[in-house]
Amino acid sequence: MTGHKLVRVRDVMANTYVVVDGLVTVDEGIRLAREHVVKALVVDKRHADDEYGLVLMNDIAKKVLAQNRSAHRTNIYEIMTKPALSVDPEMNVKYCARLFERFGISRAPVVENGQIIGMVSYNNIVINGMVDIR
Repeated sequence: MTGHKLVRVRDVMANTYVVVDGLVTVDEGIRLAREHVVKALVVDKRHADDEYGLVLMNDIAKKVLAQNRSAHRTNIYEIMTKPALSVDPEMNVKYCARLFERFGISRAPVVENGQIIGMVSYNNIVINGMVDIR
């Protein structure tokens, strides 16, 4: 039996993320993404029984730019994915990668006790999580 180190999502996730209100314009969302150097925006819950949403930069390219919509007049809620598929910080990164593959996603918020504590992506998993690739 090999002694592989168990790597959890908590060990590889990024602590940088931006939470925005769904009423924010796409233009403002882009500005916040640039300012905080993030590739996704988490759309906040409207109330306790709501779920988080997610907007990736490729969503903006596909749903705003390619559709010739105005970034100044389009709200984030119009292009978000909701509910966002989230992962537990204690999940093994191997299973996180499988989950991403199964659902065709590349990043997800990390949620603990109903609150976002980070973001995880394929990049985080590969760069920070692959301790033994022999």
